[in-house]
Amino acid sequence: MHIELPKKRYYKIGEVAKAFGVPITMIRYWEQEFEMIKPKKNSKGDRMFTEVDIEKLKLVYHLAKEQGYSLEGVRKKLRDQPKKTITTITTINRLEAIKTELLKIKNQL
Repeated sequence: MHIELPKKRYYKIGEVAKAFGVPITMIRYWEQEFEMIKPKKNSKGDRMFTEVDIEKLKLVYHLAKEQGYSLEGVRKKLRDQPKKTITTITTINRLEAIKTELLKIKNQL
């Protein structure tokens, strides 16, 4: 999944949810279910996601939404094969970025 977000230090939960195409409540739920997703909170309590948090959300999104794993299945996969899973997702993201660039070039021709 290719996520379009502007380059910033922190992203609000609404921006993140919109980029993933999911409701804000799902992002909040994933934050509760997965210890690895820990956005910072400002003085008002608003969640502020970093690039690292976005990458972790991409990982959960890919396994849950694109691969069809249940949340328990996602937890198990990340616990049993964390490096292999992260490597696979990273490779897929790079290939999708290359594909996007190639399609832009094709459209310009």
